Order: sequence, then C-alpha cells, then structure tokens
Amino acid sequence: MKRNNALILGISSGFGKATAIELAKRGFNIYGVHLDLGSARKKAEEFQEELEAMGVKAKFFNMNAADADNRKSVVDTLKADFDLNDSYLGVFVHSIAFGTLGPFIDENVEKQINQKRIEMSLNVMANSMIYWAQDLFNAKLLAENSRLFAMSSNGARVATNQYGTVSVAKAALESIVRQLAFELAPYKITANSIMAGPAATPASGKIPDFEKMLKIAREHNPYQRNTYPEDAAKIIAILSSEESAWLTGQTIMVDGGQSIFTYLPDYYG
Repeated sequence: MKRNNALILGISSGFGKATAIELAKRGFNIYGVHLDLGSARKKAEEFQEELEAMGVKAKFFNMNAADADNRKSVVDTLKADFDLNDSYLGVFVHSIAFGTLGPFIDENVEKQINQKRIEMSLNVMANSMIYWAQDLFNAKLLAENSRLFAMSSNGARVATNQYGTVSVAKAALESIVRQLAFELAPYKITANSIMAGPAATPASGKIPDFEKMLKIAREHNPYQRNTYPEDAAKIIAILSSEESAWLTGQTIMVDGGQSIFTYLPDYYG
C-alpha cells in the first residue's frame, strides 16, 4: 500500500500552508481542511490549484475542523479515495490556530475570558486532535509508518500577554500527543509536537505586542532572525519519512537555537 497522502488541518495559511508545499515537493497528495470566507477563500482555492500544478492531487474542504459531522465527511472522502488507490494516510498535521485572546483577570469583568470561550479554544485547538486521530484510526486510514504532528507554541510553557487561553490549549495539545504516541506505538504509528519559534503568520499577527515579541526573539536567536513557517515545514517533511520511526511522543523545538541561547547585550560587539 502507498503512504503518499497527507491531511493538514489549517492548510490555507501559516505553518499548514508551508507544510503542504514541502510535502507536495516530496510527492504527497494533499488533503486540507480550512475555514475561510470572501477573499481568503479565493486565495485558498488558488493555493489548491498551485499544489495541483506541482503534479500531486489536492483536495480542500472549507469547513470547521472541530465539527464532528464535518470530520466524518472528510474521513469518508479519504476512505473512498484511498480504497480506490490502495493507499493510506502517511502524514496528518494538526495546525489549527483558532483560539480566543484576552486576560483571565481584569478589573473590568467584561474583558475577562469566560468559560464558553476557554472551552471552545480548548476543544478546537487541542481536543480535536484526539477525535481526528480516533476517527482516522477507526476508519483504518492510519497504518504502519503513519506520522501524526501537532503544532504547539512557546505559550505552552511560558506566560504571554492575553495568550492564556491558547497557552492552556497548547499545553493540553502536547499532552494529548504524548498519550497518542504511547497508545499508537503498538501499531508502529508515531505522534510528535512541533514547537516552532515565534513566526509572522496571519494568526500570530492577532497576538497583542507580537511585533515586540518578534524583535526579542531575533535578539535571542544565534542566527539573529525569526523562525519562518518554512523552517518548521521542512522539519515535518523530513520527519515524515519511514526512517523516523523511532522518534515519537516528543515536543521538537524548531527555533534556530533561540531556546538554548542566553542573550548578552554586547555579545555581537
């Protein structure tokens, strides 16, 4: 059976888009889920055509990836396509950036993040990883050497202005990936989290003071530049190979060494 198929949640921009391009270069057929309207939807359609021009099959679904009925529709489509082509899902990437920003605590109670928004963010950005893995496994779309990836962020480990809800979701996502790695190991299926350094994407641009964060990240990076989505995409593509079978349950830092470097103001003279 062939494993040259990839499913990417959050495919229309940022890390999801960059990963789709890298995997297409390596001959993977690309299936993608995104939620876009207006001009953004048009751009997603153009991106699908761009992938097809690279000589691979590309099929996009414009829908809420956290909805159970939508998930079933995608899984059913994949199952029909894969049965026809005697193949399975080689790569699954969870790269959904859809969470609520705001403070946990504020003297103005109306500004505080409420229970509904916290639970929505946690469900979309973390819990949905479980449900997708379950449905793909139950439909027998995953097999030996399938690779599961989830996009985490530094917010899973540190506190950032108004990022608390997303931080909770990313921390939960890493825990979910570890548990999936443990339970999928007997089937020789791996799961890992990718923690990229701060990168300019449509989603990150909504974070308060993000330009300042990018500046600090550059100053703390041995390469003196920020992470690009393409940096993480290349690592995912490399780890999508069958040779990466012994790497599972990990949170992999892809930040050019930013996380290991202690910044000294006069280090560069």
